[in-house]
Amino acid sequence: MRIVAAAGLAVLAAAPASGHDYPTAARADYVLGCMAANGNSRLMLEKCACAIDAIAEQLPFERYEEAETALRMQAAPNLGERGAVFRDPPEIRAAIEALREAQAEANLRCF
Repeated sequence: MRIVAAAGLAVLAAAPASGHDYPTAARADYVLGCMAANGNSRLMLEKCACAIDAIAEQLPFERYEEAETALRMQAAPNLGERGAVFRDPPEIRAAIEALREAQAEANLRCF
């Protein structure tokens, strides 16, 4: 019984205070990409994990996902005019700007 209670407390302690919960796969994807860009070291693992936690505190997952999708589509080759839907609408630009601001704050806090 004590083990179950301790495990439950650990899960509650790990939950983000803001209520912006990101799926584990999204957090892992961010950390892996961040580590690949900054060096695959234990130190980078800690810094990149800190960064996605900081982003999750500031940005709801739906907004993060919207910005990430737009950025990936903008980077896709050969989209041409079809790519305009991922770069031109004000909502998309606002989502990307919100993500960039959250990333800047995360960089200040974690790197």
